[in-house]
Amino acid sequence: MKIIQKEITLASRSRGFHLITDEILKAIPEIKDIKSGFAVIFIQHTSASLSINENADPTVRRDMEKFFTDVVPEEINYYKHTQEGPDDMTAHIKASIIGCSLTLPVTKGRFNLGIWQGIYLCEHRNRGGERNLVITLYGE
Repeated sequence: MKIIQKEITLASRSRGFHLITDEILKAIPEIKDIKSGFAVIFIQHTSASLSINENADPTVRRDMEKFFTDVVPEEINYYKHTQEGPDDMTAHIKASIIGCSLTLPVTKGRFNLGIWQGIYLCEHRNRGGERNLVITLYGE
């Protein structure tokens, strides 16, 4: 059993849902040595999240952002945690709903995703800054 762990930093992005599958794969060339196993990807932040969804049509990412902005609006005046701006508490709520980690099967040296699936960085802050990921590969 091999265990490989890497920490990577993603460049700052604007608010929205961003495909990062290729960035992750470039950072873990060791995945090619895994015949069968899995990867755990964890984001070290409380105002961004990770998801798997549509990787072909960019309107899906736009619609996801619109949905979460409507469901968790910034204009509500009962949030107390707003030291960093009106998107502060709402970013934490969205990150809790979507989640901070993914577990993916690895087969024959690659993520075993469906044909239309990709990994999203879900940036919930207007200016979130760089985002750190811990990627752990397990397998043979």
